[in-house]
Amino acid sequence: MNAALPSLQDEIEFMQIRFAGEIFEPLLSGALFWPAQRTLLVADLHLEKMSSFAASGQLLPPYDTRSTLHALGRDIADTGASRVICLGDSFHRDEGVRSLPEEDRARITALTGSLEWIWLAGNHDPTPHQLGGECSTSIELGSVALTHEPTRGANGLIAGHLHPAARVMLGGRSVRRPCFAHDGRLLILPAYGVTTGSLNIMSQPFHGLWHWPDLKVTMLGRDRIYPVSIRRLVGG
Repeated sequence: MNAALPSLQDEIEFMQIRFAGEIFEPLLSGALFWPAQRTLLVADLHLEKMSSFAASGQLLPPYDTRSTLHALGRDIADTGASRVICLGDSFHRDEGVRSLPEEDRARITALTGSLEWIWLAGNHDPTPHQLGGECSTSIELGSVALTHEPTRGANGLIAGHLHPAARVMLGGRSVRRPCFAHDGRLLILPAYGVTTGSLNIMSQPFHGLWHWPDLKVTMLGRDRIYPVSIRRLVGG
């Protein structure tokens, strides 16, 4: 992948996303840092997803929660964030709060006790829980509104839920990676959880959400972040 993507734009060392009059910094992990607010935004952690699969008889290694929390702790330390806002579906199911191993529960409690923490409800985890921090359905900070599910006609909304990914064709090769995407009115974050899937932004669930000519796409590479022209996007 790294051999192909630099042709999109060379010499990019630092990326910014300008949205709703604010400047954000996208991270390789899929988090979005808001320097002016010292706030780290993450969407769709889907903690305890593997334990949910195990409950249905699909026995998979149950280390997704620990890996996601490790990445989150690293992003908090690297950015110096004083606030974290989780944009819903932080747990793969409401019962995931109860299935947490003690080590992971202690890690979450340590994180939520170290800075301001806001959990926004998602469709997978609509019920408030007692893991520290504040539980809400949405929040507004200045010109920006934050919630789980994107809506048509939004203005200044940051959301998650759809796990966006971009697919491009370069030199006869197909490259598909998670991405940030916005049109100046609606910004959708990629899923943060280590075991979450992704959905091509050209697929039906995204139709009508953005004003396509204004769409800006920022793709997560393996070790860098790349802007992608919408002319390069392909379906599938």
